[in-house]
Amino acid sequence: MAAGFQAPKGTRDFLPEDLAQRQWIEDRWRMVSTNHGFEEVDGPTFEHLSLYTTKSGDGIVSELFSFRRSGGDDDYALRPELTPTVARLAADAVRQRPMPLRWFGIGPFFRGERPQRGRLREFLQWNADVIGDPSMNAELDLLGLLAGTLERFGLRPGDVTIRLSHRDAAASVLQGLGVNENQLHEAFTLLDRKEKMPPEVFATKAQPLGLGPDEISKLDAVLSSSGTTDALVKTMSALGLQTEGLAPLFDLASPLRDAGLEDWVTFDPGIVRGLAYYTGTVFEVHECRGAERAIAGGGRYDELIELLGGPKTPACGFAMGDVVLGLVLDNLDRLPEGAAILPRPDCFVIDAGGRPDAVRQLLRALRGAGLHARTSVKTTRNVGKLLAEASKNRARFAAILSEEGLSGPIELKDLESGEQRSVASGELAAVLATATARPSS
Repeated sequence: MAAGFQAPKGTRDFLPEDLAQRQWIEDRWRMVSTNHGFEEVDGPTFEHLSLYTTKSGDGIVSELFSFRRSGGDDDYALRPELTPTVARLAADAVRQRPMPLRWFGIGPFFRGERPQRGRLREFLQWNADVIGDPSMNAELDLLGLLAGTLERFGLRPGDVTIRLSHRDAAASVLQGLGVNENQLHEAFTLLDRKEKMPPEVFATKAQPLGLGPDEISKLDAVLSSSGTTDALVKTMSALGLQTEGLAPLFDLASPLRDAGLEDWVTFDPGIVRGLAYYTGTVFEVHECRGAERAIAGGGRYDELIELLGGPKTPACGFAMGDVVLGLVLDNLDRLPEGAAILPRPDCFVIDAGGRPDAVRQLLRALRGAGLHARTSVKTTRNVGKLLAEASKNRARFAAILSEEGLSGPIELKDLESGEQRSVASGELAAVLATATARPSS
């Protein structure tokens, strides 16, 4: 490749230690999902463009990487999210499988927007969905999965919080401040972006919705009192706002407490999620003391599967991307160094006797036994230097071959304890397999 080429804007290159960090994140997503009883699904990395325009309208096309094959008639788009694919899969599955479905998926996704901190054009994302359960159990299952995953990353309440709302509760607050019902969608979109724009810009955009300076002041007071339902009721009552519309949040409070999730949750009517397909509960995960974008977000989308041709089916889900998660984990010193989590070799074979043929045979035998075995590409036979290389590679053992090759004993050195012993070449694989055995996870 010609010099000077770089990765496309908004994408990332992954050296081994970088990829180890991403794999570390993905492994935890998959493990916790499976432990919570969710099953993995996936779909194509591109879909018919109409799958996204049906859900979000033609305006979304500018945010996608869309294309038409030369000579073809069909329009496609690289997937920006998994929810439409899950809804498409569920449209058929709900007729054939017992409900509810608990699905998760992990894969690459793409957005054609301007890259920003925490928002790239290509990223890894984890999705989890409960399909076919109209009850609050769906929300509790997902919030429990979310909290369990955050814990697995070493995060605790106080590091991050799940900001929980309901579209009806948010609508009630906005209508109480003077927003007309036919302007709620526009108001939701604006409220969803409130924290990302200067106050004067928000005020200008809110004016046509009936939100003047007094109404914005009251809205700010309500949002700043977010936390418990009691705090919201107290603030809204003091402002002369009706609180009956907060009933969907009241309904969630007790089940969350019973499920042991109360400490994770902040009730916040400012969370609305801008996408139009949400129909009820909505939530986002935010760093408590940081300014990063939302780590995760989701909610109920009870009408999407029917919109895509399936039967009327309740559904709820969320997504978490690796970009913002990685930034937050790094901010809080919870992201391990990539070099420290690269796979450790079980054995580093050292050629001290000038027998490369024996080294190749031994590597083949060890790898055939399922062991992770490496050797040096250097020509030196200095054992001290080669042992230093083995340690740098974080190998657990070093196998030192003499001039006798495989016909003589092999010196096996434990690089952690420093202990050394002679082992016959035919027994080395079994000895290493026993010594490096790890407890099943």
